[in-house]
Amino acid sequence: IPVVTSWVVVSLIFTYLYNGQAGLINWVLRDGLHLIDKNINWLGEAFTANLAIATLGIWKGIGWTMVIFLAGLQSIPQEVYEAAAIDGANGWQRLRSITLPLIRQTTLFILVLLTIGGFQVFISVYVMTGGKPLHRTDVLLTYMYSNAFEFLDLGYGSALSYLFAIMVFALSMAQIRLLRRPVEY
Repeated sequence: IPVVTSWVVVSLIFTYLYNGQAGLINWVLRDGLHLIDKNINWLGEAFTANLAIATLGIWKGIGWTMVIFLAGLQSIPQEVYEAAAIDGANGWQRLRSITLPLIRQTTLFILVLLTIGGFQVFISVYVMTGGKPLHRTDVLLTYMYSNAFEFLDLGYGSALSYLFAIMVFALSMAQIRLLRRPVEY
């Protein structure tokens, strides 16, 4: 459900959950568990707002990531584990010597896509905080958007977008070159 749900809808739900006056999280912490005396302004403070945005991103992306890792784990031949067990390898040795090296390509794929996805964060920040308080929750895309469409500096916003694209491409290529190694059975 988190993967197929719209970012706007989920961001609005998280905005309600983290509402500083009538949010569900404050109600649970204050009235349900009696852990706090007064409501926390989750989206009004930079640290807690960034925490809420990060929580949303993790919740929304963890299911997809686990499905990809599961596919990578299922691609490892069982014969390799059986041979290691016959040779006397314990669970930790099988994990370190077989599983982790054989899912390196899957890990690289996930790492590159999550890095690109991390740079694509826009909707959750824009809907939940709009970059507030004092632009401390701004990310590069919200900064580009505000320069281009709120301040009407389209040239600067366009230049930022080109530099951003070049930076993401260069970082992705660096990750691929540094982490790509041949897989041996």
